[in-house]
Amino acid sequence: MDIQRAFAKALKAARTAKGLTQEDFSAVSSRTYLSTLERGLKNPTLEKIQDIAETMAIHPLTLLVLTYMQFDEKTSVESLFQRIQREVDQIGQG
Repeated sequence: MDIQRAFAKALKAARTAKGLTQEDFSAVSSRTYLSTLERGLKNPTLEKIQDIAETMAIHPLTLLVLTYMQFDEKTSVESLFQRIQREVDQIGQG
């Protein structure tokens, strides 16, 4: 699965888990645009990820973590967080 398709699946899963419809995002995006994201036809900007996450009352990183867990289904949230922690620590020491 490519990363664009992984984001599409993660976005739809998060939206439906929150009990939201595509129309619930009308303040930040058109239903058509959200549909294209959920079908993996477009890539969102960071600003759009922020807006979408705020609408769902989740952190934008949650969407990205869900995306990368879709992208590599063998990755657990724990291993992903451990890797991120190591990398942030290494970069922060520079």
